Amino acid sequence: MGDLRSLSVSQQTGLLFVALFGLLMLVSVATFVRGLREDGRQRLAEQAAFTRELRAVWVGAVLFWTAWVSGALGSTLLFGAVSFLALREFVTLTHTRRGDHRSLLLAFFVVLPLQYVIVATRRFDLFTVFIPVYVFLTIPVISALANDPQQFLERNAKIQWGIMVCVYGTSHAPALLLLNPPDYEGRGAFLVLYVVIVVAVAQITQKLAGRRLRRRPVARAISRSFSWRGWFIGAAAAGLAGALLFWATPFKPVPALLMGFVAGGSGTLGEFVMKALKRDAGVRSWGGKSSVTGAVGLLDRVAPLCFAAPVFFHAVRWYFGI
Repeated sequence: MGDLRSLSVSQQTGLLFVALFGLLMLVSVATFVRGLREDGRQRLAEQAAFTRELRAVWVGAVLFWTAWVSGALGSTLLFGAVSFLALREFVTLTHTRRGDHRSLLLAFFVVLPLQYVIVATRRFDLFTVFIPVYVFLTIPVISALANDPQQFLERNAKIQWGIMVCVYGTSHAPALLLLNPPDYEGRGAFLVLYVVIVVAVAQITQKLAGRRLRRRPVARAISRSFSWRGWFIGAAAAGLAGALLFWATPFKPVPALLMGFVAGGSGTLGEFVMKALKRDAGVRSWGGKSSVTGAVGLLDRVAPLCFAAPVFFHAVRWYFGI
């Protein structure tokens, strides 16, 4: 551990990506070898599903690495593209009218770029209120000027919620890359990786707990596997993973455990909320009706991070007073 800490920031981050891509390579090889031995329709289907998930992880890891290498400008552009595609996927699968076109143009070509420009310039005070305050007040005004009062509240709520999740939530990932807690300058990549790991641990553990505990679902019409006990077990597992990763963060073990619990629990709740939106839209995944983004169900993959990243970002700022 002392040798690792003696390395420069660039060397530590480079070692992080070597370990990440090395682990993914080992998992990919093991998956390929296992695929050669599998037989049976159900096992082949499970293998194909796991391969798709692994491919998505590879894409996310490459984007993560590219964002770090390209610096502040490159990271904001990359995550801005992800926000654009996710928002497009969200809007495509929700009902809109002609009167919403002005609001949608504002969301895609004004709000989204401005949010990421604010991130790139590290104006975090403005960044935290730009969408929840100014944009949320502007969208209804633009919609009202379109002279279409039919389902006015519902239509504006959908647009605002899409902006909140796809733009505001996602933009906190590059903001973490640019956040500099005391004595932790230039190590924002470790914070992003920390959030991704604890959220993934919470999701996997919660799903396994939901299957094994067979507890009564909280909301059967939305998810048959989500229960409060399963959620707590998933969040607790995320907290434990966070405590084990404290050495890669600016936190001590106990705060790292609490941060992991909060981030992991938030990500799981975010996935639960997005399931409710999918049920309302009548689809199983956000890529179910049309291949909008080229990556089937992009919003499915980023939704937990869209909830966890803002909570974690503001928790870090509150903890360090920055």
